[in-house]
Amino acid sequence: MCGRFTLTSTPEQLAQRFGLDEPPQAAPRYNIAPGQDVLAIRVDAETSRRVAAHPRWGLVPSWAKDAAIGARMINARVETVVEKPAFRGAFRARRCLVPADGFYEWATRHGRKQAHYIGLRDGAPFGFAGLWERWVDPSGGTLESCTLLTRDAVESIRAIHSRMPVILEPAAYAPWLDPALDDPARLSALLQAPPEAQIVCHPVSDRVNDVRFDDPACVAPAPEKPRQGAMF
Repeated sequence: MCGRFTLTSTPEQLAQRFGLDEPPQAAPRYNIAPGQDVLAIRVDAETSRRVAAHPRWGLVPSWAKDAAIGARMINARVETVVEKPAFRGAFRARRCLVPADGFYEWATRHGRKQAHYIGLRDGAPFGFAGLWERWVDPSGGTLESCTLLTRDAVESIRAIHSRMPVILEPAAYAPWLDPALDDPARLSALLQAPPEAQIVCHPVSDRVNDVRFDDPACVAPAPEKPRQGAMF
């Protein structure tokens, strides 16, 4: 599962990394949470160029009766995304990149939960594999939303959590965004875990648990929580 992430890279860095014609609107964010708008990169059907969008995190299928379903659709498992009615159409035709430079996971240790911040060793921004949808409400208004794909965690993350978001290699960006590619097997082959050596992580404070906090203190290293009942 992925329930929080960060995006603190500059718009210029993002434009270069993701092949955008111009820098996107992207202020530094240290505690992005479900239900909030996120930056997403997709291919414009008319121009075939990569463009920035800002869908809500929590996918609302086009057939949904209520947008509230999005709260349960923040992640899609790679093992079932091809079959699940909520995701299979988007997997074939509405894929996106969701830029990030780190994410949070929580480990339960000594009876307490400890938040950890996870990113790549070089600190560069990367693209989560995402899906997006457009939903029309009963009054005719539209809502664009997205979900992040998750897979089994690499070994270094597994001690914290069994799942992790799919971090696409830069070479996979073009085929993942290609609207002409709709073969599930070829798409699934892109959803690999990054090399173990690229992953770094460290414990952080409980500050990230509160969505009201969105500042550099969220990612600052913190000591592991002591065992309950430990003597100091």
